[in-house]
Amino acid sequence: MVVPLLSMQAITKDFPGVRALDDVNFEVHSGKIHALCGENGAGKSTLIKVLGGVHPYGTYEGQLHINGVEQRFRNVRDAEHAGIAVIHQELALISEMTVAENIYLGREPRRFGVIDKSRLYHDAGQLLTQFGLEIPLQGQVYKLGIGQQQLVEIAKALSRNARLLVLDEPTAALTKSEVDILRQILMQLRDKGVACIYITHKLKEIFQIADCVTVLRDGKTVATQSIDECTEDILISQMVGRELTTFFPDREHFSPPSGDALTALKVKDLSTYPLEPPRLENISFEVRQGEILGVAGLMGAGRTELISTIFGAYSGRWSGKVYRDGAPVQISSPRDAIQEGMALVSEDRKRYGLIIDNDVVQNMTLTSLCASGEITSFGVINRQVEYQESRHSVETLRIKTPSLDVPVSQLSGGNQQKVVLGKWLMTRPKVLFLDEPTRGIDVGAKAEIHALTAQLADEGVAIVLVSSELPEILGMSDRVLVLHEGRITGEFTNENLTQEDILRSAAGA
Repeated sequence: MVVPLLSMQAITKDFPGVRALDDVNFEVHSGKIHALCGENGAGKSTLIKVLGGVHPYGTYEGQLHINGVEQRFRNVRDAEHAGIAVIHQELALISEMTVAENIYLGREPRRFGVIDKSRLYHDAGQLLTQFGLEIPLQGQVYKLGIGQQQLVEIAKALSRNARLLVLDEPTAALTKSEVDILRQILMQLRDKGVACIYITHKLKEIFQIADCVTVLRDGKTVATQSIDECTEDILISQMVGRELTTFFPDREHFSPPSGDALTALKVKDLSTYPLEPPRLENISFEVRQGEILGVAGLMGAGRTELISTIFGAYSGRWSGKVYRDGAPVQISSPRDAIQEGMALVSEDRKRYGLIIDNDVVQNMTLTSLCASGEITSFGVINRQVEYQESRHSVETLRIKTPSLDVPVSQLSGGNQQKVVLGKWLMTRPKVLFLDEPTRGIDVGAKAEIHALTAQLADEGVAIVLVSSELPEILGMSDRVLVLHEGRITGEFTNENLTQEDILRSAAGA
């Protein structure tokens, strides 16, 4: 009988008011890529934090073995010494330090007690070359995009020569070429006998890369199976406990009437003047009440820059005109945009969407303080109304939280995203910008967000949907704008539109 590299037996972990893991069993063998699936809140991240020493021995029940030997990790360093490298969703990088310094942070090569910078950069360069990673060694991390920062975290883990590599949503912010590089790295490691736990909500990736898969639901192990014995439909059914007949709501695509009477937002000749690309050039478009306008394009095409500029969140110089309900508006800050009936769900919820250490109520009502409503009166917050409105949003969006008073940092990623959505919906927006709204979200939560988006459109909200997932663009949009290097290269109605049409325009054709 082959002894597994990792064996976790009867793992149970409780938090105040909720059982995150309930008698979970999980095994991983050397030289295998083992996918770990489940909806947000299923217990995946908690299980990995037990394995990685974030939740130390004594804070959970059950046993953890490496190569048949029981381990009692007191901290993260103990797990690393046992050959475990974990890359969490929350990147652990020092933004002001260089790429090379981050890779060897805490393990810097030394000479006579002083950090040997020459060897540090030499070793980091060799590591990046070995795995085909093109990242500027001496560049400060804060100057990198989130995709390259993710690759720095991966390089950091590879530098430890780990026996077990854990990747939690590793491709959420990566481009297609970066995903291909990651896949090649994992294949190299598998051939060398390194095991990998691969956590992702992108089911197609699982079937492309994994050897086997374990499904968690509500903190319990549902199934472990070879990838050859599984299908997407089986996985979805195991994850959500029911069949999802469609990811996208069945709705008739918006058919705009003639005239400008229903134009909720109009942008004319918008250009930005940044010090570094991407630069937007003469962007003009409009979106009508009840319409979902998809915005597609490759990484760096300017999609996020476009909606952040309209929303007043762009820090540089720009020109152009913005109209709301046919009238020109001056928007120089997000507060101006909120007061004009706009809302923006940003792509990076932890950096721009939440105050992570504040509780659910404070996050849920944050933007409402900038809009006229019932929560404030003469500058004073009505706590009773604040709680009532928050509770209503939590129930409507089915946010899983022990109470309204817990910090949002204790919620799963999917539930944090729902808090961000609820926060903006409480302002009752007329124009809603959604930037990658389902990134890092499980299939069940995706279907809920898609249904909510369609419902808002049916109620007359004008929606601008930015997404890197072409099936999402095709499944949700009435019209599609395609950007390439800051310019519109395609505008389509959704009738008979294909992914190939979008990709050709996204490539500048």
